[in-house]
Amino acid sequence: MADHTHDTPASGGWRKSSYSGPDAGSRLEVLDGHPVGVPVRDSKCAGGPALLFSEPSWATFVAALSHERIG
Repeated sequence: MADHTHDTPASGGWRKSSYSGPDAGSRLEVLDGHPVGVPVRDSKCAGGPALLFSEPSWATFVAALSHERIG
């Protein structure tokens, strides 16, 4: 579903996603305000690449997660 991987800044602007698990093993971070799309990374690998979702792909992904939480 991600459009491609992308090199993004290792720090600054990243936030923990509300869809991350409460334990230290499942941390999804997103970078808001990116000009091309929505970068997503594993916080355990902050210096590594991020998956770059287009806005529509990210919205579909979040909607699917919301549906899983409800259903």
